Amino acid sequence: MKMTPQKMPRIAGVAVVLVTCLQLVACKKDSALAAASAAPEVGVLTIQPQKLQLVTELPGRTSPFLIAEVRPQVGGILLKRSFKEGAEVKAGQSLYEIDPAPYKAVMSRAEAAFQSAQSLANRYEQLIQTRAISQQQFDDARSQYLQTKAAMDTARIDLNYTKIGAPISGRIGRSTVTQGALVTANQGTALATIQQLNPIYVDIVQPSTSLLRLREELASGRLKSAAGGEAEVHLTLDDGRPYPHPGKLQFSEVSVDESTGAVTLRAVFPNPQGLLLPGMFVRAQLQEGVRDNALLVPQRGVTRDTQGNAVAMVVDAKNSVQQRSLVTERSVEGQWLVSSGIKPGDRVILDGLQRVRPGIEVKPVPASINEKQAVAMAASK
Repeated sequence: MKMTPQKMPRIAGVAVVLVTCLQLVACKKDSALAAASAAPEVGVLTIQPQKLQLVTELPGRTSPFLIAEVRPQVGGILLKRSFKEGAEVKAGQSLYEIDPAPYKAVMSRAEAAFQSAQSLANRYEQLIQTRAISQQQFDDARSQYLQTKAAMDTARIDLNYTKIGAPISGRIGRSTVTQGALVTANQGTALATIQQLNPIYVDIVQPSTSLLRLREELASGRLKSAAGGEAEVHLTLDDGRPYPHPGKLQFSEVSVDESTGAVTLRAVFPNPQGLLLPGMFVRAQLQEGVRDNALLVPQRGVTRDTQGNAVAMVVDAKNSVQQRSLVTERSVEGQWLVSSGIKPGDRVILDGLQRVRPGIEVKPVPASINEKQAVAMAASK
């Protein structure tokens, strides 16, 4: 076929168009390959519901289970003290002795008067049967007998009070008096104080709003109470050591403190080694209940937007990044308990957040998690 001069420019133009198209196709392929190779690798965690024991940490202070102030019930000179300060004493154990001599004398006079009145009453009881005396004389003798008997009983009680015993078992503190001191029945200062420390109380202060929220969650069924309906409490000592014996919550205050807006919870703890002393500050971990389908997101996967709201980056089915706004309830061992914003099966980005933005494509790989999170995830499956 013979090519004319008119056809040559047309053919050259077609060739240029074909070459340009081939170049564009090659550029698109190169761009696609470059985009695929440029997709950043991120560590993701697939969120699964799990059973969660909700624990609240609150400040607390220890107080004695029982406390009694030792006071004299009669007056006199203190002869001796028969206990060691700071020692354990038993109920009824002798602690102090007051000089009994004056009270023995009163007891002797009361006994003599009683015996005389008793003899007279017995004689008059025989005479009244024969009408040898009047009814009034008999009644007077009977009254005198009862009065002397009461006086004798009172004298015996006062004599027994000269030996001051321990009203309860527990640890006794320092003595405020020594031998030779004069004590009185109505004195304002206690001789000593006994405190029972095993078991021991821990008074915990909780905001009234938290108590209302807890009751609402229990009533709605979102939170289940612990077994037996009794909340278990654990303690952390002031130096950071955990206390080895768990306690039980006993009651909550029926009124709210007007100055603080808080209620007082009281827990009782065994104290066999005497580690807890009255007045100590402790941290109490109160087990509120169980959340069956809790959704937990590690804190390193949650950031804040310009308004301070919690947000997380989620990888969708097409490996594209989406930003989710979260509603968090509380912090649980380095994780956020989330009430809305994510659902089971969502893949939350934990590692590589600084390399992503909403809408870009990423390459998701499993994120590194700590041992506690791994155990919780395994238990939830």
